[in-house]
Amino acid sequence: MTNATEGAPAPDFSMPASGGRTASLAELKGKPFLLYFYPKADTPGCTKQACGVQEALPALGKIGLTVIGVSPDPMKPIEKFAQKFNLTFPLASDEDHKVAEAYGVWVEKSMYGKTYMGMERSSFLVAADGRIAKVWRKVKPEAHAAQVLEAAKEL
Repeated sequence: MTNATEGAPAPDFSMPASGGRTASLAELKGKPFLLYFYPKADTPGCTKQACGVQEALPALGKIGLTVIGVSPDPMKPIEKFAQKFNLTFPLASDEDHKVAEAYGVWVEKSMYGKTYMGMERSSFLVAADGRIAKVWRKVKPEAHAAQVLEAAKEL
């Protein structure tokens, strides 16, 4: 079970990310950030969510918040997704879902009567002290960016 709950230290991570970057907890030390998990690059809900975050970036940047999107996709589809929608924030690949498991978002899902393991659309707002300030589970893609902006202002 995960200990990625509000008030707990953010579990460690290091993943390859779009644009040849690496997304890691070590790099973000002392900075607030949002780690958001999404099921699949270039699907309608994930696109809506990512584009909402991209639109909110200037406002999030003003309050010093770094945003990282995480999916279980390999880097190739992630790079395509980032380029297609001009997503400038890092999109990280968690192919072995180790990070998703550490955050408790690799969960059993069901569709059309079949159950399978997949990424729960969730977000973790981490304060500059490395502790999780806010957790959103089963995020609504349309409302996500506004919720994050509101909560991040209070950090």
